[in-house]
Amino acid sequence: MAISSTTDARFEIETHKRAQEGPVYNRVPQVTWDFWVIKLLAVTVGETAADFINQSLGLGLSMTSLLMSGFLVLALIWQFRQKRYVPAVYWTAVVLISVVGTLISDNLVDNLGYALSTTTTVFGIALAAVFAGWYALEKTLSIHTIYTFRREAFYWLAILFTFALGTSAGDQLSEGLQLGYLLSAFIYAGVIAAIAVVFFAGKMNGILAFWLCYILTRPAGASIGDYLSQPVPDGGLGLGTVITSLIFLAAIVVTVVYMSVSHDGDELRDDTAA
Repeated sequence: MAISSTTDARFEIETHKRAQEGPVYNRVPQVTWDFWVIKLLAVTVGETAADFINQSLGLGLSMTSLLMSGFLVLALIWQFRQKRYVPAVYWTAVVLISVVGTLISDNLVDNLGYALSTTTTVFGIALAAVFAGWYALEKTLSIHTIYTFRREAFYWLAILFTFALGTSAGDQLSEGLQLGYLLSAFIYAGVIAAIAVVFFAGKMNGILAFWLCYILTRPAGASIGDYLSQPVPDGGLGLGTVITSLIFLAAIVVTVVYMSVSHDGDELRDDTAA
């Protein structure tokens, strides 16, 4: 009886505390079809925009990395201050973290001379370490329970490493193994489709399926971006980084406006999520 009374008292205290705080919202979007559309658009821009700033503007990898990292820090400060999901703020941070993730991989390969196989392995280990630390402290990797500073910090750190890993893995397949950009994109799309089939058949955990698809959309998008922007002799369509980036940025803006108008994406705190 004493244990039961103590438990009831704690429950009442927690309920009263939440009532005083008001509704607590998840700080990242729900996983809907438009989430995956804009995610693919964002990672494609991350690839082409990084190449545009680095090469076309002539800033070089080091200066471009410092500049974009500064913008990313500002965007994340803006994001953390929201305490809820705001489409324009959230996706601005995603686009910038996509660019920075690309630049981290490019710096290690082009400036420091590491092999793509090495950076792919290192980023894979780093991402696994982030997930391990996140789960050890929070007992969940669910994106439906991102309502504290620490969980959101783990979330964005994981996102950064998924982009860096995706860049290295995408380049390894298309350039390192010389499979070409278009074939690489189809390969990654096929793997994503297979994961979706297994998930909807009830044979894969939702959290695992989400993170696998999140990782794989990065190299898929990077391969699409390279295919559209790279010169024809190099296996691309030759649209260039400027046109490709503008096309996908415009598509991102349209999608964000649609998200903001059609639904606000708010998801109340759910402690029962796995």
